[in-house]
Amino acid sequence: MTRVDAPRHLVTRFAPSPTGRLHIGHGWSALQAHDLARESGGTFLLRIEDTDVTRCRPEFTRAILEDLRWLGIGWDGLMIQSTRFPAYEAALEALKGQGVAYPCFCTRGDIARELAASLHAPHGADGPLYPGTCRGLDPATRAERIARGDPHSWRLDMGAALARTGPLSWHDAQAGDVPVDPGALGDLILKGRDRPASYHLAVVVDDAAQGVTDAVRGRDVFASTHAHRTLQALLGLPVPLYRHHALVVDAEGKRLAKRSDGLALADLRAAGVDGLMLADDLRAGRFPVGIFLR
Repeated sequence: MTRVDAPRHLVTRFAPSPTGRLHIGHGWSALQAHDLARESGGTFLLRIEDTDVTRCRPEFTRAILEDLRWLGIGWDGLMIQSTRFPAYEAALEALKGQGVAYPCFCTRGDIARELAASLHAPHGADGPLYPGTCRGLDPATRAERIARGDPHSWRLDMGAALARTGPLSWHDAQAGDVPVDPGALGDLILKGRDRPASYHLAVVVDDAAQGVTDAVRGRDVFASTHAHRTLQALLGLPVPLYRHHALVVDAEGKRLAKRSDGLALADLRAAGVDGLMLADDLRAGRFPVGIFLR
């Protein structure tokens, strides 16, 4: 008897941060994830990534929900990251237990000065990397500084992590199989001084918790996936198929920002634009004058 495998149930998500108003680019990205799920009979989820407690605002969360409904986008589940701090702390403790996380006492100024003084500063996909200043601190010094309350973040020791996992790769729908590059982000932050979890730690924990099968997101975070795949391996989490889509840019080729005048979805709505018609235009690749895909 021939075995027939059941079709894969797709679960996608849109995960904005409530640090400002959504713009055309956010709308286009949300539609990519939403439509992929709807066309396959899958599940589309919304996640509010509000771990940056210094910049996120409740009014922006409310505005995100308004904007998506205006575009005709509905969701099958909602997760708020600020309710999940214990899950991120548990993941961090697991990484500490594996010996792949270390406290970092450097300020941004300290790092900038060290990089400026270095003739061979390490570089990754997005520019200079953390030079590993605190990676070599002995355990006694670390414990003493933590005990006396010195402000610190927690970083992933990427070298130790990959020594533990061995070679890794991940799959992108367009780029194919991608080997993990340990130098893409270096020893990234897992928990900041004033942030309960970094984007990198929270996203892998939450993608697993929500059962995301297909991570639809912009090419601007392509390099971050090297770190995410590493964290997934360390934490024993499932690995989604990644779908990094083109970015919406202005006439100069720059990514739109949440402060982009006139291109916020709320501004377009206030100007009388029909949200459902705008969504259809975006699906068809029809963007406002001066806006392009890259």
